[in-house]
Amino acid sequence: MAVIPVLVAAPAANGAVTAQTARPASVPELLAKAAPDECFAGIGQPYPPGPPCKTGKAKVNQSYVWGLAQAGDKVWFGTGANVQCLTLGTSLAQTTPTQNDDYACEYGSSQLAKKTSGLGNLGGLGNMAAALGDWRAPKVYVYQTSSRRLIDKTDDINKASTNDRLRLNTTVGMRAAGTYNGVVLLGGPGLLGINLFAFDSNSGKYLGSTSLQQYGNIRHFVVADGALYAGVGIGPEGQGGGAVLRWAGNKSDPFKFNAVGYLPSQVADLVVHQGRIFVTTWPSAGGNTKATEAGVWMSAPLAKGQPGLTKDDAASWREVWSVSQYEPDPVVAKTYGLGSLASYGGYLYWGTMHVPVQATAAMVKQYPPANDQQGGLAVKNTQRTASIFRAANFDKGRPAVDLLYGASQLPAYDPKANNGAGAWRLASTGYKPKWGSAGFGNPYNNYTWSMVVAGGSLYVGTMDWGYISQYAPAKALPGVRAAFGTPDPKSYGADLWVFDGPQRAARPVNTTGLGNYFNYGVRNMVTDGSSIYLGMANPMNLRTDKGDNVPEGGWELLRLRATTYRR
Repeated sequence: MAVIPVLVAAPAANGAVTAQTARPASVPELLAKAAPDECFAGIGQPYPPGPPCKTGKAKVNQSYVWGLAQAGDKVWFGTGANVQCLTLGTSLAQTTPTQNDDYACEYGSSQLAKKTSGLGNLGGLGNMAAALGDWRAPKVYVYQTSSRRLIDKTDDINKASTNDRLRLNTTVGMRAAGTYNGVVLLGGPGLLGINLFAFDSNSGKYLGSTSLQQYGNIRHFVVADGALYAGVGIGPEGQGGGAVLRWAGNKSDPFKFNAVGYLPSQVADLVVHQGRIFVTTWPSAGGNTKATEAGVWMSAPLAKGQPGLTKDDAASWREVWSVSQYEPDPVVAKTYGLGSLASYGGYLYWGTMHVPVQATAAMVKQYPPANDQQGGLAVKNTQRTASIFRAANFDKGRPAVDLLYGASQLPAYDPKANNGAGAWRLASTGYKPKWGSAGFGNPYNNYTWSMVVAGGSLYVGTMDWGYISQYAPAKALPGVRAAFGTPDPKSYGADLWVFDGPQRAARPVNTTGLGNYFNYGVRNMVTDGSSIYLGMANPMNLRTDKGDNVPEGGWELLRLRATTYRR
């Protein structure tokens, strides 16, 4: 266990810092930040010793606060390394090594990839695809709010046993974190199944780890009516559908779960709303059927029968909304993910998520363009921006759904038009946005990544890919610009918006990365009532020079005093 002191306005040894004493009112306090952890000498080159780096350039691989949970005066979080490279490789099959001023993705040219004739074996990781060549083992931290200390708990896992170390070194990243009844659970997808790690939330003692091989992904936990639940994907990458698990463990046996829900798609996020659990889903990887489409699902009442959900409720989940009720193009609809959701003011809120250019890839696979012009139209017409919905009256038949930010029309492809040559047309979504266009008016806001209710308001964090859009594939970039326009540099960085009441439009808290425009996403938010803790996503792994005029890359942990921004 490494205790890292956090000094006012000064960097600690691992890069943990507090914010400057004078900062804009809309910029939260910086509590901790990833530090350089490797030296980089170029694509495919051996990594020089360091940091500090006598040769090469300092590189910061840990890019996301991927799982975040709060217990008492402790904020627990797990990281993900080079997640943008992993996403481009796995979701978009982009595995050509790339390097620019901001980041490097080595893919199959990485030193990890070269360990064996396939891809490397590091700590028992085994052979990997080129898509995962930029993987690094995740880290686990706890930030103590009372003492302002950041404690690295990663070595507690590594030193516990050979199995614990190997399990950590076969984990893609700590994508989920939850806490209940004195236990903190962190975990994410691994080489075989999902890997989970447990700590005592009071003492910080490491309790052990396990692998649940029947599941392929885990993103979030939620506490509901005196129980802890998690949403997972079944099988590799969630291709076998999804499940909701109820934790039945304790400090002595922290890895006991019961399945209390089965769904056709992997679970993305969970929330309690009016006595039920609601979840959003992601489509199964490469899904081609209606069953894999993302949607919003509702559980049985938590108070029915035994307290909370049981095995008897596993088949009682009901879909209450599907993306095809909004997206008019069936191919594009299958690429939607649904993101965070929240219960606020009597409504359930949720939003959409769109991996850049993923819908284009699906469209040209389904309907190969005959020429470059058709290819350009496919890029232009398949781009989507995060839309925000809410609904009420789920117990009264079909819920009343409002589109708060979105579009009344979207492009849809008709393959039968022009005697089978195909054509694009604007089609109705069936909705009229109540308050504005998708992305809160910024077309590059592509993820509804996090929501939290604090201080009587609902906060919504986005991913904004405006800055990194300059690195989109050369063939796709003109079509992206045709769809969205050239992003305004003044809008670079993730957005944080707030609803001050259910009958009021959202207003911006900050739209420029909350103090660092390389922060392209508000990946997670948790609250203790008076403060919001924000876990940021920042993939700029080559931005480590504190002496230049640009910010630095790597994850950040921020704190926002919620009541400060109330109107």
